[in-house]
Amino acid sequence: MQPILVHDSRSGELQPLQPRDPGRVGIYACGPTVYSRIHIGNARPFVVFSLLKRFLTHEGFQTTLVINVTDVNDKIYDAARAQDRPSEALAGEMTALYFADTDALGLGRPDHEPLASETMGSIIAYIAALIEKDHAYESGGDVYFDVHSDADYGTLSHRRLDDMDQGEDGLDFHPPTDRKRDPLDFALWKAHKPGEDTSWPSPWGPGRPGWHIECSAMAEDALGVGFDIHGGGSDLLFPHHENEAAQTRAARGRELARIWMHNGMIQSTGEKMAKSVGNIAPLHEVIGQYGRDAVVMYLASGHYRQPLAFSQAALEQAKANVSRIREVGRRLSRGDSPTDLDRLRDTFFDALARDFNTPQAFAVLNEWIREAASPMYGDAPGDSHLREMLDVLGLESLLAAPAQAPADVEELASRRELARAERDFAAADRLRDEIAALGWEVRDGPAGCELLPL
Repeated sequence: MQPILVHDSRSGELQPLQPRDPGRVGIYACGPTVYSRIHIGNARPFVVFSLLKRFLTHEGFQTTLVINVTDVNDKIYDAARAQDRPSEALAGEMTALYFADTDALGLGRPDHEPLASETMGSIIAYIAALIEKDHAYESGGDVYFDVHSDADYGTLSHRRLDDMDQGEDGLDFHPPTDRKRDPLDFALWKAHKPGEDTSWPSPWGPGRPGWHIECSAMAEDALGVGFDIHGGGSDLLFPHHENEAAQTRAARGRELARIWMHNGMIQSTGEKMAKSVGNIAPLHEVIGQYGRDAVVMYLASGHYRQPLAFSQAALEQAKANVSRIREVGRRLSRGDSPTDLDRLRDTFFDALARDFNTPQAFAVLNEWIREAASPMYGDAPGDSHLREMLDVLGLESLLAAPAQAPADVEELASRRELARAERDFAAADRLRDEIAALGWEVRDGPAGCELLPL
């Protein structure tokens, strides 16, 4: 196994991946809060960490990926109330749609996808341990974490206590409460309030957990304490991940994760894509418009730590890149690639080993394509290198054999051939457009026309 370096948000430096358990890597990435259908920005961490798992598996690690679902949260109550429907029903519907929309990315499912609503026993036990160790306190049915009890609080997000403002459950503004000892203390358990249609029993009365403690419990249930990589969007660094780290440090005496890995946000018109801003692009609509391959290509095209601009031009470019690679694949033979190209295959994986640099990896892949087209390798060099690289990038489908065109498309192609034979080129062009509208390209050659999926 070659050395693998990952940028750690706590240290601000590249850190070698040194698994807690040799040969095995555990990754926990924060998933969505299911109060509405997910957008393209929510898909970025799903794609980043799914592809990271593919790379680590390629490198010989037994990799476990956990992505949670937050289905108990203030935002869900607010959205359900606005729609005059039960919060549990809304969360269940949006969870099912989240699974369907991410299934459409074609990257497979994470190994574990815990739901907060199914983790209550562990959450309550976690809170009880924090109270027992004097890191939390009960107040009027709520339970709060005592931020000042953790001497290392702020070391993950590099913030001073004086510069902090807790945003409970990720909201931007929260009225102060006289139940807290200090404004920076954050909720571990929230007493049941009028208008909330679900609650769970606890030693502190009926209620439900705060956002941060849910993830600490779900992560520990799946991977234990001190697992290898905790991931998520950079917008979660504070307060969510800072609070997760503090809770585990206080309750268990150890760090929750060895490396904290954060992806940049999707930006539209210079702003983070968010439902609150109103600039969202629902994932299922983007996939429907541009296709699964182009969406994965787009989301993997930028370095994971950098913001990624969302625009029609960016998706069209990704679609063009997909078509170009698919076209190259059709000219290759199935089999071993020339050994002269081993160096490029190795450079590709070296780029991913240094902080998962997918833009550099794509650049090397494109260089491989250019060199493979050299006359010195004949008409159809083997595709094994390209297949290996595309598999790690989740784009192995680009080398799949062309599908058989449906009967209606075949019939249109036959009519077009007849029109061409009769030199009715206007009709032939019209039929070509009809075939393209059905998702197929007509390619004319010496042996006749060939139908290829767009």
